[in-house]
Amino acid sequence: MKLRSRQALLVIFLSGIFCVSSAFTSADGKAEGISTYEVFRKKAKEHRIATKTIRVSNQYSSGFYLVAGVFGVADNARAFAQTLRTQKFSAKVFKSPENGLNYVYLQRHTSGDKAIDSYLNTAYDKKMWILHLDAGEKPGKAEVNYSEVEINSNKRSHEAFKASAKKSGVATRTVDGFTGLNNGYYAIAGVFGDQNNVSRFKKNLIKKGLHSESVVHPETGLSYVYLSFKEDGNALLTETNNQYGGRYQGKTWIMHVADAKVNAIAHQMERIRSVNLEVQKSKQYKSERKSVKSSKDPPAKLLQKADAYFAKMWYAEAADLYEQYLNDNQDNYSYEILQKAGDSHYFNSNMERAFYWYDILYTRYSNDISSENIFKYAHSLKGTGKYARAKRLMRIYDRRVKKEGMRYAIDDPRTTPKEKALDNILNTEQEYTLRNIATNSEYSDFSPMFYNGDQLVFASAMDSSFFTTRRYKWNNQPYLDLYVAKVNQESQEVKDAIKFSKKINTKYHEASVTFSPDNSTMYFTRNNYGKKLKRDKNGVNNLKIYRSRKVDGAWTDATELPFNSDDFSTGHPALSPDGKKLYFVSDRPGSLGETDIFVVDVYEDGGFSEPRNLGPEINTERKEMFPFVTDKKLYFSSNGHIGLGGLDVYEVAYTEEEGFEQVKNMGKPINSKRDDFSYIVQEETQKGFFASNRRGGKGDDDIYSFSKLMPEELNLNAIEGVITDLVTGEVMPEALVTLLDENNIKLKEIVSDEDGSFVFEDLDSNTKYTVRTTKEGYSEVVTNAPTKDNEVINVEVKLEKLEDLIVLEEGIKKIKLNMIFFDFDKSNIRNDAAEELDKLVAVMKENPSMVIKIESHTDSRGSAVYNKYLSDRRAKSTRAYIISKGIDPKRIESAIGYGEERLLNGCDGSIRCTSDQHQLNRRSEFIIVNM
Repeated sequence: MKLRSRQALLVIFLSGIFCVSSAFTSADGKAEGISTYEVFRKKAKEHRIATKTIRVSNQYSSGFYLVAGVFGVADNARAFAQTLRTQKFSAKVFKSPENGLNYVYLQRHTSGDKAIDSYLNTAYDKKMWILHLDAGEKPGKAEVNYSEVEINSNKRSHEAFKASAKKSGVATRTVDGFTGLNNGYYAIAGVFGDQNNVSRFKKNLIKKGLHSESVVHPETGLSYVYLSFKEDGNALLTETNNQYGGRYQGKTWIMHVADAKVNAIAHQMERIRSVNLEVQKSKQYKSERKSVKSSKDPPAKLLQKADAYFAKMWYAEAADLYEQYLNDNQDNYSYEILQKAGDSHYFNSNMERAFYWYDILYTRYSNDISSENIFKYAHSLKGTGKYARAKRLMRIYDRRVKKEGMRYAIDDPRTTPKEKALDNILNTEQEYTLRNIATNSEYSDFSPMFYNGDQLVFASAMDSSFFTTRRYKWNNQPYLDLYVAKVNQESQEVKDAIKFSKKINTKYHEASVTFSPDNSTMYFTRNNYGKKLKRDKNGVNNLKIYRSRKVDGAWTDATELPFNSDDFSTGHPALSPDGKKLYFVSDRPGSLGETDIFVVDVYEDGGFSEPRNLGPEINTERKEMFPFVTDKKLYFSSNGHIGLGGLDVYEVAYTEEEGFEQVKNMGKPINSKRDDFSYIVQEETQKGFFASNRRGGKGDDDIYSFSKLMPEELNLNAIEGVITDLVTGEVMPEALVTLLDENNIKLKEIVSDEDGSFVFEDLDSNTKYTVRTTKEGYSEVVTNAPTKDNEVINVEVKLEKLEDLIVLEEGIKKIKLNMIFFDFDKSNIRNDAAEELDKLVAVMKENPSMVIKIESHTDSRGSAVYNKYLSDRRAKSTRAYIISKGIDPKRIESAIGYGEERLLNGCDGSIRCTSDQHQLNRRSEFIIVNM
């Protein structure tokens, strides 16, 4: 039998440490003596199998366990076991009473021989060893379910935590269904449905000196932003009560995660394994892709391949095969296949073909079609310009989901991210003026670039009638040359195009040029050639970037850059405005997709740094091409990000401090259903050029000028937001939202929509506004929202249930508020204190029979007599404020200041204490005397 030799080093190491038991006991608890144990050890050693014996009490089951992993953290053990179970292994976990370690085992046997045989014959080919658990019990003892014991222990611990949290007035909630998250407790600062709001919220936390992380729930799509994580809930409670050293004054609640399917480490390792697997499959994928469009397989095999591609989310490849399978054969028009054919085109943004198959699906199976497919059918109608019918389908969709008891709004997180993003693109059309420039030919014209302030350099095949290949296949384009033309800065009219330079243009391909800030150096793309075209081992003529310098007004012979190669392509150069960074496109080793965008530093001596991949935020598994860089943004084209079809133009803002932000599709009319690429723009004027092969052009690819209509006459000032429940994160419809000016005068009043959203428009620039939000059963929230200059201000409003403010502490009911602050040596009610006291007023109005008493406390610093005097003044001031808000004075039994008489800790002046420790003693308490 073949041994697994790659385990030898580990086995030798384990044998020396773990095989220390001097006696051997069988699984039934009967002593077999030294010789039997030695037989087992000898046989295990012959097969280079590590062993270990642990002696336990008789409440555990004896046996021989095939151990695949040992963990100190129980969550990691459970996650590893879950990963093994997804691979069809019966993995279980138990915790050793001897050392507290968590053992993940695949099998348990009653004898050592059986365990060794199973070890040698198991399908599991990773590292394992055999653990002998010696309980010394009588035969027939039932096996203990260690996982259940641990779960029960965790439940008791969690109930104790919940009691502590309730005493502290901290809301808690258990959230199930997470993947890739460690089990434990998370301090949640915010819950969002929009990822843009997550980014803004986290940036605000950074300004306060707080680090945060976020996680997206795979089922709801909601993003949870948390400040810290602890396996021990009480430890986290201490942090939240301390308000992170006073740095975070906002509301937090604690989320408990107990059933995460795979922890973050295991999930990340699985992603790494997936990436490695994709690298191994890349050659297979390319060869398969070539044969997709003209497959000669029989129908059954064709469908099998199509389904396999669909399962891998290779939608373009699946679409080709479904088309062949369904072509002129209506007997194959089953519900499932028609749906997959439509979905394959839909997720590849080919709305015309998606509509074709969804239309047949709807016609044939109108009584069976799901709400989700009606939704996609409506999207495909919009994508093909059939907006009237799309609206009719959306009305059908609305009626269907209401009948089914659910509501999927366009921005509902339960719709797929691709659907939401696509809908946003389809519904976003910027105000641009587009013109097909006069110099376009009947062939291909593309890659425009600004030059000398009033000129445009671009690539064209206008001198060749033999240009037949697509621009982004990297090879077989020997007839492109660079041209230069004059540009009218006002009208953007382009005319008088001539060839750029004989030193630059050759009989092969030149395109995609960029110039240094002083226009004395140029970089451009050219075929790899010497005296003739050079090809790699696969026969492909790759592209390279060349550099030429202007000397005495003339361009010199170009030289290739040092990071080119004969084995892969490098092209589409783009310099940063300061000329210190050169961006380019390549399919070099280390690319994440078919072609990626890279960057190098340009040194003063003309040298370059090593190329750096821009990473997965920019690059996808498909093509990213034609970068263009301003001092604010990176623009590029891609068919890997969600778009309208073919290559689309995208923008992404960046800063030196925070790097790239979120990639955004430029939308219509810059993008179309065809290829749109090589976009350049002057940020200050929002004028520029791009190329497209959209319908209505003169040739294959045409260059278009554009100018964005600047909304100087429009008032874009607005305040918008979404209202959610503080704890659950659910949207809150029908909340009353009031807009107030800086003098607290009501300006506007609206009710939040079904999705919890609201918006106040046509506001003044740079003006102080306040948004007040109220809803029955919830505390009022007042938010300052000053406007800027022609910008939309986003406000996140989280409402807290009034009943959650009533807590039980040491058997005493109280109303728990955030800290009530007073100015030094003052007793008047500040604005921030008033906001908290307003919550108390709301609770009392919600409970008209409630009677309270007010207790005010100080720390031990200062005179004890004066502290008692000051705290009593503050208690009386608090009482007066509550009465001023309409509460009957009879409902406040007393308002007494106790000074430093009732400290919560030992900070009585006899020991040194921190400011945070003293702050715990400075408090106002609102005790419920009667409900």
